[in-house]
Amino acid sequence: MCRLIVATGDFRAADILAAAEAMSCGRTADHDGPTDVHPNGWGAVWRQPDAPFGLGRHRDVRPLAESSHESPVPHLSTDFLAVHARHATLAKNHGPQFTHPLERAGSFPWLFLHNGFQPTVHRLLGMEGSEFDSREYFDYIVPAGTRRLDEQETLDRLNAIPRGGSSGNAIAVNPYGAYVIHWTSPDTMAPRYFGMFRLQTARSLVISSEVIPDLAPADHWEPLKPDSVTEIPWTTSSGPRNRYDLEGAPIHAHD
Repeated sequence: MCRLIVATGDFRAADILAAAEAMSCGRTADHDGPTDVHPNGWGAVWRQPDAPFGLGRHRDVRPLAESSHESPVPHLSTDFLAVHARHATLAKNHGPQFTHPLERAGSFPWLFLHNGFQPTVHRLLGMEGSEFDSREYFDYIVPAGTRRLDEQETLDRLNAIPRGGSSGNAIAVNPYGAYVIHWTSPDTMAPRYFGMFRLQTARSLVISSEVIPDLAPADHWEPLKPDSVTEIPWTTSSGPRNRYDLEGAPIHAHD
């Protein structure tokens, strides 16, 4: 169970990170979910023209509120930033290899941030048991070789997931764009917790797991359409700097 926020356009990265921190600490919690605090690490991905594939990223297994000041994120100048604050559903799945954004390297890389629990999706991958549900969900919903997400195809895949999980809310990022997946299993016990909210201004778009009053008054936010895939095109045309494998790229990390 996690918190997500993504911003595109003209915004201050420090404000978006502060919003993520507020959610991670439960300061903006107003939902029916099982937890207000999300202390099991955090991560971010952002547009950075001089980074491999044009994407910078950061991961830290410490609570966001304890470690954000040591990251480059508050000082970024970018037109796209997504932040993930984590509460590990299973205690065994806590550590650097479980910290989002998850990655698929290669000639067309993807980065993935997920909020929810998907303990049954491994069956659709032909696995006997689940090892890490978010990784399995990533592999399922963004199949290898995919270059863009078609909304209907993605919803069809979501609706085919065997019951037993909660939410498929996610942010999927590649060198040319990003997608916000807003989908929750019909039998979830916490539909408001897995809701998402949208703030559109003349200068930026923000989509968040919670309404953040420090960004705008509550009546400026609107619920994000459920069962939807929102494509976020980059607002400037700078493309990836190069195309070598992300495994060879510099990375900000604290394990």
